Amino acid sequence: MGQTTNAAERFFRCYEIHCVDPDQDSLFNLLNSMHSLNDKMKKEFGSDFLNLKEFLALKALRNLFHHKEELLHEVRTIAAQDIPPISSDLLFLCLVPRSLIEEAINEIGNKYRDQQEAMIREVLHWYGNVVNINPCIFNFAVHVYERLNELNVHLDSDEYMTIENSYMFEEQNGYSHFVTGKIACSVSDVETVLAKVFADVA
Repeated sequence: MGQTTNAAERFFRCYEIHCVDPDQDSLFNLLNSMHSLNDKMKKEFGSDFLNLKEFLALKALRNLFHHKEELLHEVRTIAAQDIPPISSDLLFLCLVPRSLIEEAINEIGNKYRDQQEAMIREVLHWYGNVVNINPCIFNFAVHVYERLNELNVHLDSDEYMTIENSYMFEEQNGYSHFVTGKIACSVSDVETVLAKVFADVA
């Protein structure tokens, strides 16, 4: 197997762990595997993810956590079912303090900051002082699947096949491959609910 294939297998392993049993470690491992996959794909195929808003957002966070790993302890992964007032199209929320996102944006070099900041802000879900990054992670994984297909990188791991089977089901039934990630709340303001949940599990 080539370097891209190995890196892609690792990415999808990390992604499945993050989807099934997410925590700070699963997020850190996923972000690092994303970074490695981008590097290997660039070297082997001359292709990268720098045109994707989701990648730019996750890359900014990865760079922040890479240099300040202790900040990972400020991230909260919470099952949507454990927050009865809300509903979402994803099983888990991955909540990050707004201040960390702002710090990650500020760490971007001056040459690219203005352009990338707008893209990052667009692709994340902002709720007052809390940001949900899980929709960004999910949609990036779909982009990875599609890019690998374009490059004819064929994988056969169980984790990859889970993604492929889901993608094919959506294709056959006319469903979108991407999630909106929007959170609905029937009894209260979403920002208030998420702020309280974040504080309660801190």
